[in-house]
Amino acid sequence: MKRRQILGFLGVAVAGLLLTIGLPLVTPSAVIGQPNTTLLVSAAASLKDALEEIKPLYQQRKSGTKINYNFGASGALQQQIEQGAPADIFISAAKKQVDALEEKGLLLPGSRTNLANNSLVLIVAQDVVGISSFYNLTDSKIKKIAIGEPRSVPAGQYGEQVLKNLKLYDQVKSKLVFANNVRQVLAAVESGNAQAGIVYATDAKISNKVKVVITADKKFHSPIIYPVAVIKGSKNIPAAKEFVQFLSSSQAKTVLRKYGFIVP
Repeated sequence: MKRRQILGFLGVAVAGLLLTIGLPLVTPSAVIGQPNTTLLVSAAASLKDALEEIKPLYQQRKSGTKINYNFGASGALQQQIEQGAPADIFISAAKKQVDALEEKGLLLPGSRTNLANNSLVLIVAQDVVGISSFYNLTDSKIKKIAIGEPRSVPAGQYGEQVLKNLKLYDQVKSKLVFANNVRQVLAAVESGNAQAGIVYATDAKISNKVKVVITADKKFHSPIIYPVAVIKGSKNIPAAKEFVQFLSSSQAKTVLRKYGFIVP
């Protein structure tokens, strides 16, 4: 009995000594680190280069947060989210897809914001000459025109609007080659599989194999807006909100501008 009392006394004394000299008591909960957070960001393919550059900048601040991307056509990503595919954040190249998710109650209320804007351009391969406007797409030497699938690719939707508003669509529709995302349109022109293509200005900017013929007048298509929002079903809502907030920081905006995006 006396021995137990002595041991108990010694334990209290040691604890008191540790507190006196400022050393923390080690408890089981203290040695178990908090697990790292992994965010899955579903984003329009046209954002790929910019977002890949933004990722390490963010992880310098939040080393415990890992960012994974799922790039694709905005319409396809929307459908994935509607069908229950995992995602913490959605960044679309058009309002339409984000509006649809919001109407179905799949977005975290108050998390939606506009990230950036873009322009639409007509591109050809560097060695192509004699093409100076959309009207030249009717020329016989233009056999194939690459464009995003309008039902799922916002760039294709905008491109279709331009062609229809210029009264060209019926004349060139037999030449149209549809791609699953805007980067495939770029690749088709780069490879020579299409003589011309309609992409975002940011896509043309990253390639040294194509040149911009003309930028579409904004009056001929809907505003090109990139909305971003947190998915309501995310299991990492605080971390997702922090990343969305970072995308509006001056550091992230500098990267977006570098790739040609128009930001506030």
